[in-house]
Amino acid sequence: MPNRLAHETSPYLLQHADNPVDWWPWSSEAFEEARRRGVPVLLSVGYSSCHWCHVMAHESFEDDATAEYLNEHFVSVKVDREERPDVDAVYMEAVQSATGQGGWPMTVFLTPGAEPFYFGTYFPPAPRHGMPSFRQILEGVTAAWTDRRGEVDEVAGKIVRDLAGRTLAYGGQGTPGEEELAQALLGLTREYDPAHGGFGGAPKFPPSMVLEFLLRHHARTGAEGALQMAADTCEAMARGGIYDQLGGGFARYSVDREWVIPHFEKMLYDNALLCRVYAHLWRITGSDLARRVALETADFMVRELRTPEGGFASALDADSALADGSGKHAEGAYYVWTPGQLREVLGEEDAEFAVRHFGVTEEGTFEHGSSVLQLPQDAGVADAGRVSSVRERLLAAREQRPRPGRDDKIVAAWNGLAIAALAEVGGYFDRPDLVERATEAADLLVRLHMDDGARLTRTSRDGHAGANAGVLEDYADVAEGFLALASVSGEGAWLEFAGFLLDIVLDRFTGPEGQLYDTAHDAERLIRRPQDPTDNAAPSGWTAAAGALLSYAAHTGSEAHRTEAERALGVVKALGPRAPRFIGWGLAAAEALLDGPREVAVVGVPGDAGMRNLHKAALLGTAPGAVVAAGGPGGDEFPLLADRPLVDGKPAAYVCRHFVCAAPVTEVEALRVELGSQG
Repeated sequence: MPNRLAHETSPYLLQHADNPVDWWPWSSEAFEEARRRGVPVLLSVGYSSCHWCHVMAHESFEDDATAEYLNEHFVSVKVDREERPDVDAVYMEAVQSATGQGGWPMTVFLTPGAEPFYFGTYFPPAPRHGMPSFRQILEGVTAAWTDRRGEVDEVAGKIVRDLAGRTLAYGGQGTPGEEELAQALLGLTREYDPAHGGFGGAPKFPPSMVLEFLLRHHARTGAEGALQMAADTCEAMARGGIYDQLGGGFARYSVDREWVIPHFEKMLYDNALLCRVYAHLWRITGSDLARRVALETADFMVRELRTPEGGFASALDADSALADGSGKHAEGAYYVWTPGQLREVLGEEDAEFAVRHFGVTEEGTFEHGSSVLQLPQDAGVADAGRVSSVRERLLAAREQRPRPGRDDKIVAAWNGLAIAALAEVGGYFDRPDLVERATEAADLLVRLHMDDGARLTRTSRDGHAGANAGVLEDYADVAEGFLALASVSGEGAWLEFAGFLLDIVLDRFTGPEGQLYDTAHDAERLIRRPQDPTDNAAPSGWTAAAGALLSYAAHTGSEAHRTEAERALGVVKALGPRAPRFIGWGLAAAEALLDGPREVAVVGVPGDAGMRNLHKAALLGTAPGAVVAAGGPGGDEFPLLADRPLVDGKPAAYVCRHFVCAAPVTEVEALRVELGSQG
């Protein structure tokens, strides 16, 4: 019989609706039930595309004996970390403080007052490699709760007091300058992997936000080392197994330092961020590889993640069913190939070509003799048609395999990142269909995720808004998407919507010293108000808000928004030189601040070819964080267009800083020189 999760909208929670565990969703009722029964709470946090979450569910939560023990001794609460990042952040901080590491599934034991007292991540069903079994953990916690309750309460109280005292206030530090950004670049150089690109060792994650900083730093200063690190990392990832050589799009991370073997789940946020990075790399270098990857990644998001409502689903699972009909699942089953499978699809001759072209080996680069497709080197011009044919046939054959599961909930923040990426790629490469897909996703967010007061709901699914309030990253990333869409589309309504969201950031997420919080001041009260300025898999809400506030101020001249952006960037001054890998988006925003950012107003008759050319040249400018407004002279949709006339009847572009403008230009080449851009 289904448990309480059957009424939820989260695909992850619904995956546990038929467990014999008597799960509760996160709610005051669950903790009240624990008080009534006098038992602790088991909090289990995961997400739909998490491989080890599925493993633990199968091993323990689907096991009748384990479930019976849980139901007797605990109130069990299941949380989708993507729906409730605030809950995840608070307890993950406790886990990391206590154990020095974290991850998912996250397993935390709480008092009925939601105070944590014991932590872990994945626990096996039987003792393994020095790790106790999940049942042993449950029995140990039960014994402590029953026999040493005073100790449990003392530990829980100490943890809560420690967490409550961790408030960050960097607004008084001042804004980051040349010295801090130079130190950040030096720190990245020390951690850079010159042999394989990227930073650090295995596992290796795509450093999307750091790459954005490196590209902007090069654009502003001309530092060739910054560009080389970014370009070499992008090439290594694009040629590696982390990139889907048939269908486009990036996996979550590489288990090795060479980018060969991915953890196969595909996340919307990774692909949105990387799509934009490769487009920006092309904008600087003109790289054919960067152009191809940017477009293929955009097409992947539209093809694989777009929902019927016009938004973008969160993720594709790493696992999928085997094609043998056994019903068994395996990680990467959808993506990997053996030489025999290539021969079956392509025939002997083309299979031999594919083996060489994609780096497939007889012994395999993955498991059971299978290989992850790579691109060791580009084929020659004479083989271009053959490569295209081979890819099309392999992709068509792969489509017949059982597909990975899709987490089709729409997360506001990640859709904001996708809107920005699709709008820019569509504008750069004359793909109006991509701009249209970005617009449709933005329309959905306004229609379904924003209320009349512009308060955001974090998630929706199947056209129904979820119950969870938006957090800072939702407001910041959606504003970022709307601002990018405004620049590309010339529709000032998106600038207005971004302003509504950012006003809420100023009103409800900002502290007196310029610090930012991940939840609004009127949000559900947790044991600590979450607050984290460091980037993880996506930009932190703090740094994303700083960047969006800065862009909005450049568009409108709002001193209030610029002041708060500068105060928020105080955290970059403090952390950038010490931990640049973990605050890349903040460093990128700081580059925009040092450059102005520049404001570009393009005026002309809408639809006129000359205006279109100037508008595109403005979009292709590499000046860090530059904002673009395009419309008729004196158009009231964008403040930047006020008092900007045509020049001798011709379309014109005005390049400004702090609303002080250089002489207008009417020629594309002159604008390119002024902004730096690809031809």
